[in-house]
Amino acid sequence: MRLPPASDPQPPSAMKPDLSSSEDRHSTADRLAAPPAGTAFATGAPRFPEADLQQLAAREGLLAAWQARVERLGELAAAGVGGDFSVAVRRGDGAWLLATDRFASHPLVYHLDAQGHLHFATRADELARTLQSDCSDLNPQIDPQALFDYLFHHVIPSPRTVFRNLKRLPPAHTLWAHEGRASLHRHWQASFRPQQQPDFNALRDEFRALVRQAVAERLPAEGPPVCFLSGGTDSSTVVGMAREVSGQAPLCYSIGFDAEGYDEMDYARLAAKAYGAEHHEYYISPDDLVRSIPAVAAHYDQPFGNSSVVPAFYCARLARLHGARGILAGDGGDELFGGNTRYAKEGVFEHWQRLPAWLRDALLAPLFDNPLTRALPGLRKGASYVRQARVPMPDRMQSYNLLRRIGLSTVFTPAFLAQVDPDAPRQAQRRVWNESSAQDTLVDRMLAFDWRYTLAENDLPKVTGSTSLAGLRVGFPLLDDRLLDFSLKLPLDYKLRGQHLRWFFKEALRGFLPDEIITKKKHGFGLPFGPWAVRHAGLHAMAQDSLRSLASRGFIPEGFARSLMEQQLPQHPGYYGEMVFILTMLEQWLRQHAPSYRVT
Repeated sequence: MRLPPASDPQPPSAMKPDLSSSEDRHSTADRLAAPPAGTAFATGAPRFPEADLQQLAAREGLLAAWQARVERLGELAAAGVGGDFSVAVRRGDGAWLLATDRFASHPLVYHLDAQGHLHFATRADELARTLQSDCSDLNPQIDPQALFDYLFHHVIPSPRTVFRNLKRLPPAHTLWAHEGRASLHRHWQASFRPQQQPDFNALRDEFRALVRQAVAERLPAEGPPVCFLSGGTDSSTVVGMAREVSGQAPLCYSIGFDAEGYDEMDYARLAAKAYGAEHHEYYISPDDLVRSIPAVAAHYDQPFGNSSVVPAFYCARLARLHGARGILAGDGGDELFGGNTRYAKEGVFEHWQRLPAWLRDALLAPLFDNPLTRALPGLRKGASYVRQARVPMPDRMQSYNLLRRIGLSTVFTPAFLAQVDPDAPRQAQRRVWNESSAQDTLVDRMLAFDWRYTLAENDLPKVTGSTSLAGLRVGFPLLDDRLLDFSLKLPLDYKLRGQHLRWFFKEALRGFLPDEIITKKKHGFGLPFGPWAVRHAGLHAMAQDSLRSLASRGFIPEGFARSLMEQQLPQHPGYYGEMVFILTMLEQWLRQHAPSYRVT
């Protein structure tokens, strides 16, 4: 049932908990212990291919096992290691190896100074502070290009960080530093091998067994499973498997919104009932956002603007208040098995590329790509299709990017734009896109691209950051590398069959998942920030104050800040609310980490 508001006259046990009180913020400060900057460490749950190293890890710890593997294999030590991990280990001759798993679920930030000394940490802000206190040759400054990248992506993708000269290790990469020199290389690259004559029943059984194993390995040693539950296929699958494996009723946590089009609590309740889960709900209010946005923004080591991060924190915090120490999340199903709507949409545009060149370029393009055609209602859609289809991948996926739509000269001051390369984010995306084989299908290339930009750079930091702020550890069963390897052998029509997304995933779980959840549209923990910022005085004031402050820093023009809050946001709160949110999160981060930052 819906938790009552804190002002309701209810006994303490029934009141809606204030998850953002000062006392709570102190209690969540028991964040997962991170090693001091520059100290050798190993974390996560790696799986070494050698039995003796697995035994060594169990007997003497992960660092000992990594040390032995580095002595054997040098800079190739991370190749072939499964599971989730990050490691920084020093070989006997002084060489350092830094490595992270396929999704960089445990981040590493580094800097090689002018003397050839390697500095590293798990957080960019921590490494910046260490370098400053050590009187290093580097005094980390805010990187304007990183701030531009943030507004482009709503996050700052690796290898860049918000600080100049501090780099973040990309997913599935190794940094090898020896004798003052460092080299960066991939230790894993996706290789799609679709089966030509797939046996659905055999694949279904293998898939279910892998999901069951992945969930089982991440269950707590004692007590019931604890899970996020959005009501979608992914989180419902994790909850159902947790019930099946453990034999106990899972504790499930869901977020709701009193806003039309944003709430899907009914599906979460349906899943909880189907699996006999103990279901806990939290309905976020605008007051919650006013209290929590500064703390959530400040918790991250660099600006982070995924609007689902605040709901995820409240969900995790409620689980923590109930005594949970760890929680399972359902991220990954869409990106491994073809569940995002853009996979089908971009496939439609690819039909253009398959037309004969004489028809496509000599006849149809001139016909549709002209002002007269674009003005005729009957041909307008065709002209729009041709314009988008002619844009190569991956640039086409940025057709609706907020910066492109609003305009760079509108969003940024001339002084700021003079310090950045507006095309740098797309150049980086093109490089990642070209890492996959041109022989792979469009959908497979998009999946590999999303493993970097959607999962490693965005969704996983959202969940890991929000849960660590709440004092929880988190596991991602659907991102188990054995499931990832399994997905690589699925043929295209098992991922996208016509316009039916992730066909195999849903069919393989038919009878296990409720039919209503299999057929529902994807939603997740979307946040109605825009509509609330228009109606709620406190949230509006916070956003307006944040934008004014960014304008005073010389980052955005005062006129844009004013028109965004007074005109665009009230007219289209759902659309412009995203821009207001990411700007608000940026300013709140700067206030905590770089209060004196100004565009010079």
